[in-house]
Amino acid sequence: MDNPSVELTLEQKFSLRSFETQVAHMSHDQAKDFLVKLYEHMMMRETMYRHFLKHEWGLDSSPSM
Repeated sequence: MDNPSVELTLEQKFSLRSFETQVAHMSHDQAKDFLVKLYEHMMMRETMYRHFLKHEWGLDSSPSM
């Protein structure tokens, strides 16, 4: 994930640091539960992106009218 051509904004770096602090204070079980929820949200976002792109590119099966 370390791509030199893509950099985080200052706001994203701050958010990442805040997230690191929150995770550091979690118990092992809390962290495992959090990771499962995070993965679920990532899959949902990917599904939404696919849906939006299909719709935008006219690849969805529903009529556009």
